[in-house]
Amino acid sequence: MTNPTIWNQILIWPITNLLVLFYKGFELLHIPGPLGFAIIILTLVIRLILYPLMQKQLTSAKHMADLKPQLDALAAKHKDDKKGLQQAQLAFYKEQGVNPAAGCLPTLIQFPIMIALYNVLYSVLGNGELTKFISDINTIVYAPWMKLTTLDVSFFGLNLAVKPSEWQKYGWWLLLIPLLTGLLQWYQTRLMLPAKKTIKDDITKPTKKQEVMKTDETKETKSDTMADMQKQMALITPVMFGFFALQFPVGLALYWNVFGLFGIMQQLHVNKQTKK
Repeated sequence: MTNPTIWNQILIWPITNLLVLFYKGFELLHIPGPLGFAIIILTLVIRLILYPLMQKQLTSAKHMADLKPQLDALAAKHKDDKKGLQQAQLAFYKEQGVNPAAGCLPTLIQFPIMIALYNVLYSVLGNGELTKFISDINTIVYAPWMKLTTLDVSFFGLNLAVKPSEWQKYGWWLLLIPLLTGLLQWYQTRLMLPAKKTIKDDITKPTKKQEVMKTDETKETKSDTMADMQKQMALITPVMFGFFALQFPVGLALYWNVFGLFGIMQQLHVNKQTKK
């Protein structure tokens, strides 16, 4: 963290300074659990900064998911003609005003920021030598008054550096944290699944192409690989995040859950917009 690399100077140090700034602010106001509140505010600030990018990504992903029945019909129609399928898909995307790659660039831009935020929080909470860590933090803060003398890792009586996997030592209720993390992730993943509707429901004035697609819809096979993969991811992702929350400090689960709650609200907004 203290090495002056490009990664540290551009992302890690600014995020660390923001966290310390919020921590010092809550500490100055004598608010109990300043680190917990600092993590929440920092997560919200990062999420707000990424909001336009994530909005574009989620809207594109949701639009593509809702067009899946039509794309499946095209795949059934051109199942023996790959070139014809590609041309039909391109024509369909153009007709619908959709760019399949629209969500890729926002993801690539926001990914390093999310990794950096995770790295900062893990460094703060997963460090066993608190005294040395405070000394390291003080070498990268931007102002002398931001230097730390202590670091309070408690939050409403909970040690943010404790791992839920240590529940036998600290209490079974710690297991509720990875459970909550998994449930939030499951709900957010569920919101991203394609809407259950037929082509007929989605089209008020069908064009000639769309009438052909409706006719060929009956040719779809019962085995839908893409749909199966989406359903599997809807189950695997929550279990994976729940496992991470079990193994990592509670403070990281706090970050994941706040990030997830904000993501759910944004996804609900996107779903509402795409229905119009």
